[in-house]
Amino acid sequence: MITRAVAATACGFLFAGVGYTPVAAQGQQSESAEAWTLPRTEWGHPDLQGNWTNQSRTPTERPRGQGPTLTEAQVESILRGAEARIEAGSAPSDPDRPPPSAGGNVGGYNNIYYDFGQGVARVNGEARSSLITFPADGRIPPLSPAGELRLQSYHDVRLSFGEADHPEVRTQSDRCLVSYGSPLGPPMLPTGGYNSNYTIVQNQDHVLIHTEMVHDFRVIPLAESAEDVPDNITPWFGVSWARWEGNTLVVETTNVHPRQMLGHTFDPTFRLSVLLSEDARFEERFTRVDERTLLYEFEVDDLGTYSEKWGGQIPMRRFDDLLFEYACHEGNYSLEGILSGARYQERLAEERRR
Repeated sequence: MITRAVAATACGFLFAGVGYTPVAAQGQQSESAEAWTLPRTEWGHPDLQGNWTNQSRTPTERPRGQGPTLTEAQVESILRGAEARIEAGSAPSDPDRPPPSAGGNVGGYNNIYYDFGQGVARVNGEARSSLITFPADGRIPPLSPAGELRLQSYHDVRLSFGEADHPEVRTQSDRCLVSYGSPLGPPMLPTGGYNSNYTIVQNQDHVLIHTEMVHDFRVIPLAESAEDVPDNITPWFGVSWARWEGNTLVVETTNVHPRQMLGHTFDPTFRLSVLLSEDARFEERFTRVDERTLLYEFEVDDLGTYSEKWGGQIPMRRFDDLLFEYACHEGNYSLEGILSGARYQERLAEERRR
């Protein structure tokens, strides 16, 4: 199970760079936390409401050979590198540059629209080297034999079609069904690129979590157990219910959609992009630890996919700005372009055969 003890005085992001205020020194931070009073709603629940971001320079998985925490020298090196990349990536593009090669990646204007995080995640005063905290190596465990078989079957079916034969072989995010990666979860992982921002709203009976990425949201009822939902009812993001354990909101989820993939946006190997089993269960824990920090903890229990349970901790920092409508379908010219481009190539090939 997820560790229950959370030190309320020392959790947060360390930020440097444009748009963020560096966290105070550890002693000053503790004094501030000691003076802080947990806000509550009018019905007495801890108030988790507001806009939050979970983006950081801390990777989801721990680099091999790295311990669970970073030294301050390592943190400083990461932040210096991040600032340098932000500055270089925000420079205007050369208007005289040659066009990209045909069929290649057209890229973007520059990094102005990206947010890769400007800080590292700190929990209990420790600068973490990964968001995953268990297993001990800080990495997602290998797939179980059943998980390997399911993933191989999925790819075999997809490879039996051309990559643009019809809409159903395109990704869920191409089709604007749900976001790419796993921003809304469960578990809620940073996208790695942009829009890792959330709005949380509460009333006496429900908690709503909305992510800026695409149009995804979860409405979670407060209940001691799940409603009597048949196994064949599998909405996107599963069936969730929540309860309060002291000042921590505990969310449990089952009945995940059979096409729900747990993935990480910028995972070049796609090793993290897997189909979950029908037995997948998740536990998530939300705890306000200071005025600007919400600690998010998660556990993935799916032995039908993974060889063991795994999980982690992600500090979410108050986001002092608005969230904007993603309007995925309204601006989704790429899917039409991909499919119409493939049909155009097919027509050319047919004309050459004549």
